[in-house]
Amino acid sequence: MDQAESLRQKMQHINEPSGKAIAVVSGKGGVGKSNFSINFASEVAAKGNKVLLMDMDIGMGNVHILLGKSSARTILHYLEGDGEIEDVIVQVEENFSYISGGSGLNKMVEWKDLEIHRLMEGFSSLLKSYDYLIFDMGAGASENGLELIMSADEVIVITTGEPTSIMDAYSMMKFIHMKDPEKEFAVLCNRVMNPAEGKVALNRLEAAMDKFLGKEVRLLGSLPEDPFVRKSVNSQTPFTKLYPNSPASKTLKNLVHAYLQENNGEVHNVKNRFTDRLSAFFRKK
Repeated sequence: MDQAESLRQKMQHINEPSGKAIAVVSGKGGVGKSNFSINFASEVAAKGNKVLLMDMDIGMGNVHILLGKSSARTILHYLEGDGEIEDVIVQVEENFSYISGGSGLNKMVEWKDLEIHRLMEGFSSLLKSYDYLIFDMGAGASENGLELIMSADEVIVITTGEPTSIMDAYSMMKFIHMKDPEKEFAVLCNRVMNPAEGKVALNRLEAAMDKFLGKEVRLLGSLPEDPFVRKSVNSQTPFTKLYPNSPASKTLKNLVHAYLQENNGEVHNVKNRFTDRLSAFFRKK
């Protein structure tokens, strides 16, 4: 038995509280997914939770640009044996940090045992240190990173009110649901011109998931189109921090408050479900 297999078996018996792993996805690009991930993470952290955001948009990662905090080190350095997982963490605000993914993550299925060993060890450590581990995934349902999406405790799907975006979001959820019918979904409609537009989009997705898949989804709500969001992007600062009284900021703060209230008691489960699922994926290699 090699070291990686030994670690995988040990992880099935971890009995320490761990945080919640969330994958943020979209059916297509251009819906504001990364900007949502950053501001959502920032606001969850502002409520007193320790949050770590991982940029997993392979080849198109822009979290460091949106935050104005670049890092020369990615999680790939850690996986290759260069230092500890803490060495690749960049602190953004109090309780809020991020890790750059690195292009080497696009071949997870080809990893060697050492890389798998360090990945599982690193994630297990992070989930004991952070309340929320948020993965900003690439757009679409590609094989790259799919194992992380499938391992997450919850998947947040970002759409807009455009019919094509709604259909892409539904297709994304259907793809994931067919692989894991137990996966929990939360849906947010971004960049709406008015609340009615967001309500219509969310209701359409909710109805389609129920009718065709018999699946309930959690509706987070919608965020308005807001010129202050673009200004914050240019300033490389979360809009909730730079323009806290803007329409998008006020709405997101309310959505985060409602999310955490509904989520109360679900964080720090005794069973480390995320690493269990991820280790199961690698056992199937």
